[in-house]
Amino acid sequence: MSETATSNGTIAVAKPQLNQLNSDGHLRYGKMLIDGEWVEAADGKTFDAIYPGTGETIAKVASAGKEDVDRAVAAARRAFEGGDYKKMNGADRGKLLWKIADLMEQNIDELAELETLNNGKPLLESRRVDLPQSINCFRYFAGWAGKVSGQTIETDMNMRALAYTLREPVGVCGQIIPWNFPIQMATWKIAPALACGNTVVIKPAEQTSLSILRLGELMQEAGMPAGVVNIITGDGPTTGAALVAHPDVDKIAFTGSVEVGKLIMRTAADSLKKVTLELGGKSPNIIFADANIEFAAKVALSGIFFNQGQMCTAGSRILIEEAAREEFMEVLAGRAAKMVVGDPLDPKTRMGSLINEEQMNRVLGYIQKGTDEGANLLVGGERVGENGYFVTPTVFDRVKNEMTIAQEEIFGPVASVITFSDIEEAAAIANGTRFGLAAGVWTNDLKKAHLFAQKVKAGTVWVNTYNMTDNALPFGGYKDSGFGRELGQASLDAYTQIKTVLVDLN
Repeated sequence: MSETATSNGTIAVAKPQLNQLNSDGHLRYGKMLIDGEWVEAADGKTFDAIYPGTGETIAKVASAGKEDVDRAVAAARRAFEGGDYKKMNGADRGKLLWKIADLMEQNIDELAELETLNNGKPLLESRRVDLPQSINCFRYFAGWAGKVSGQTIETDMNMRALAYTLREPVGVCGQIIPWNFPIQMATWKIAPALACGNTVVIKPAEQTSLSILRLGELMQEAGMPAGVVNIITGDGPTTGAALVAHPDVDKIAFTGSVEVGKLIMRTAADSLKKVTLELGGKSPNIIFADANIEFAAKVALSGIFFNQGQMCTAGSRILIEEAAREEFMEVLAGRAAKMVVGDPLDPKTRMGSLINEEQMNRVLGYIQKGTDEGANLLVGGERVGENGYFVTPTVFDRVKNEMTIAQEEIFGPVASVITFSDIEEAAAIANGTRFGLAAGVWTNDLKKAHLFAQKVKAGTVWVNTYNMTDNALPFGGYKDSGFGRELGQASLDAYTQIKTVLVDLN
């Protein structure tokens, strides 16, 4: 154990029990998957994979340059245009996806540990939330693989004609995923792309590559033909930029920041790639006085502090009706103060580490800005320990919607509580940011719930719950939260294109 002690208490952080080590004492995961082979970067460059619980290096990972991206895209193009994969029909692709899910399930403990080691999230969340949902994602899209179809259309032409459409795969899909839910975000993109018959070049976030590399091994074990899924590792400015700019990539799917999303759009315009973007959020969680206040407060805590607040859907703006404010704050602040930050590898831990030192300092900077701008800091607001990147659950009260902490995405365990007086004011505050990814509404008035769901500009609205997801439900945003939808039947639009065929029968 290594222990870190401060005024906030002590966190005893277990040293990772690393299996399958290289001779240098690091995890073996580090090579990239290109055209069915595990390879180093062409120039031999690597970067460090860090365990956020201690700040220690746990693996050396290949850092892809332009030559590596070119190789991966060329492999994906060959696989798409011909070979064993081209011969597979939808039913066969479905069987392959299901086999991948089976292998993930058989190796779920290893995958969960890798996810926690590389991300710092509690092992309980990796094991019971992220991995089961990722496995089910492959199974969900396995069911769609043989059901992607066009339609026949009756024309109004003065001629005998047969008109129909075909849904065809887009081609080579470049996919760039974030570090907050690495394996889950990877499956959200890989599974529908493969179900529709595309090939993939995927780039994990440089902070969290390890579980995706292990997933690549399982795909090979399942029988994935060479070149169908290629995994390139590296940073955004080099590896990601080369993937987006590549002329032989047909589509880019990106999850990440608004600023990078805009840059991707500008670059993709040069080759008119299809683009889908799932970007940031500043989601409002609105509690009316007629709701079950105690239960709403408990769920609101999870809505902002799950995954240490490092979620695009985090309910970071908690809107409470003034008439219920006192009761609500007593539960919210009381429970937040009792939350314990702990060792991510401890199965009992419910709140782990932030991803890295940069993100920790960013979160602490926002906390300071909230205090400077006049918000009332009720709970938390401090770093825990000197090793690792831990921040206490933080609650600000009496926040104004124009304050920085209510407008900008913090991506950390910081809740901003804002009061409102009626439904119109609540709607104005809820919509009063540049984001529109998700929202929560709490009320026992069914009419009010439906009316408010229509008023909120967000891609997902939860009523009397928060952050519930299902692979069958479309997910995406309004405004600066991006465009396009992942998951559900709607995601098939992102990975197919429509061809019209008209046959003259005269």
